[in-house]
Amino acid sequence: MTGSAAPRAHKHRRRKPLTLALGYLALTVLATMAIGPIIWAISGSFKSPGEVFVTPPQLIPSSFNLDNYAKVFEFIPLGRQLFNTLLYAAAVTTGQVFFCALAGYAFARKKFYGRDKVFLAYLATLMVPATVVIIPQFMLMRSLGWVDTIAAMIIPGLFGNAFGTYLMRQFFLSIPQELEEAARVDGANQWQVYWRIMLPLARPALAVLTVLSMITVWNDFLWPLVMIHNEDISTVTLGLLHLQGSYSTNFPVLMAASVMVILPPVIVYLFAQRAFVTGVAQAGLAGR
Repeated sequence: MTGSAAPRAHKHRRRKPLTLALGYLALTVLATMAIGPIIWAISGSFKSPGEVFVTPPQLIPSSFNLDNYAKVFEFIPLGRQLFNTLLYAAAVTTGQVFFCALAGYAFARKKFYGRDKVFLAYLATLMVPATVVIIPQFMLMRSLGWVDTIAAMIIPGLFGNAFGTYLMRQFFLSIPQELEEAARVDGANQWQVYWRIMLPLARPALAVLTVLSMITVWNDFLWPLVMIHNEDISTVTLGLLHLQGSYSTNFPVLMAASVMVILPPVIVYLFAQRAFVTGVAQAGLAGR
């Protein structure tokens, strides 16, 4: 047994570096596919219109043309659109984090009749495509007189969603119940337990929900396209659409606008990166 086990162990040690090399190669390919278009957009934003189509493609521009960034503000009101989108994203993200955390805690800790069935029914709404409900939502907004208003961009998404509730529920399930029991022994009521004990412990999950909600609102295209016609309250996604429609041949200007649009979500993710990764890992390991 000992003699046969030694060759197997030696063979396993030889396979391990090969497995690691193949894994790193696969990750490098995936990273290149994800980052490559962004790098190309940054490079193209400094090029002249004719230089974008040079064959073979050149990653480094022959001369860095900063006029493309200035032209963006001449063609579309990007500054106003960035402010509008930031306002929508901040308001919706705040509401979703608040209400999803409350709902997730209730589904994780509170016992009431039909709790699990209600949660499964709520979770099933994730299976409904957004395009299916877009017309009823538009009719509702029109009946309320909210079409082409800021309210239509904020209020419908303010009260949470199924994924955010699921994420917070999974994280709260991973927190030992003994912490709540100890707080109640010390005289804390239900709200104090939630606000002072559970919520601070759920900061990683809150960071995940914040980043995902912010990026979702920032990148949303269909809802603003249906609800907004006034340029004064339009979003950056509509601005890119108008820029592409009016100046489809000026790709360096379009790339410059795209670079400026993606910067805020990237900055938010960089600041919350560690908490984001921790929250995803802990919420996924809850599994109850």
